[in-house]
Amino acid sequence: MLTIGDFARASRLSAKALRRYDELGLLPPARVDPFTGYRYYAEEQLERARLIAWLRGIGMPLAEVGRVCALYASDAAGAARAIRGYWARVESETAARRDLAASLVDRLKGPTEMTDERADATADGATGGVSGGTTGATACETAHGVGVAPAGTAGRPAFVLRTAVRLDRGLVRAVQQDAAHAGPHLLAVADGYGPEGGRAALAAVGALEAVPPPAPSARAGDVLNALEDAVRAADGAVSGLAESGTTLTAVVWTGGRLALAHVGDSRAYLLRDGAFVRLTRDHTVVQALVDAGELDPAEAADRPDRALLLKALDGGDAAPEPELGVHETRPGDRYLLCTDGLSAVAPADGIRRALAAGVGPEEAAEALVALARERGGPDNVACVVADVVPA
Repeated sequence: MLTIGDFARASRLSAKALRRYDELGLLPPARVDPFTGYRYYAEEQLERARLIAWLRGIGMPLAEVGRVCALYASDAAGAARAIRGYWARVESETAARRDLAASLVDRLKGPTEMTDERADATADGATGGVSGGTTGATACETAHGVGVAPAGTAGRPAFVLRTAVRLDRGLVRAVQQDAAHAGPHLLAVADGYGPEGGRAALAAVGALEAVPPPAPSARAGDVLNALEDAVRAADGAVSGLAESGTTLTAVVWTGGRLALAHVGDSRAYLLRDGAFVRLTRDHTVVQALVDAGELDPAEAADRPDRALLLKALDGGDAAPEPELGVHETRPGDRYLLCTDGLSAVAPADGIRRALAAGVGPEEAAEALVALARERGGPDNVACVVADVVPA
């Protein structure tokens, strides 16, 4: 038996940490002296203690440390997968914070041609998601020609958003579990999964509709804060739907900028002057491996775990932090928000061609749905096409 001091030195954990782990049931001593209260540890406990020290060293929360340790006792390979999954999530969240930092730096320097852009190098490979869908035809068709923009000479908006929404069940799924919204200032798509996935997607999009229309002079930070609060509200709206959740990708338009919030693997794209740019990063295990250089993008589409999400709105104990960004808009810009029923099925170049075909948002949205159906329509599709046009 080792005293707590000897065990602390051998395990490289402090005596204070050992007492804390005892209180939490994470690493109770082998024996406690009933008279003095001294803690004694068995040498066999050193392996678990060192594992805890290593897991804490990579920043793993105590609750997850406990689960990994319990798993390690019966399934070492499973524990290794859990650690890898945790680290992939850390890298994905770090990448999202890096992108937000870059966006803020660009914003503070002043307007740029394109803020926080990333070429869609992984559009054909790093896709996937946990989603539901249906069979059937178009479920919703709307078009809007309203928006908020800097005032023109007559006090009216100089530019507006002209949008089209399409929902399609696809050719395989039995029910529709995607949702979409296109209003004067808010665009959103959600991809539900699980037995209540349809309700989850609708609840998340409904919560986003509470975002107030921003004034043309609104600061980017204020708009992002409002959007982030709405995403947290959306996560709360999903709470209670057993084993279900949803992705969510949404933008708020002020007329000169788009504020974007993103959780999951639905996507936002920009077509500008023929250049096709993806504005979001998939929150999936596969994308995290691609970002870390452990997986070639060309191999990602064939991965069996390509649909495994690192982030989603599921009403859990802690709402996931959304990926946030601010993007300058210009007349002639065309934006696409879509679920992975389109992006995981259709090649990036096919999506670009459909958007660049010189037709209006309604026809472009129809062409995108047709493109997914031509490739088998294995999943639901939700898409929003929005053009920045003169008022």
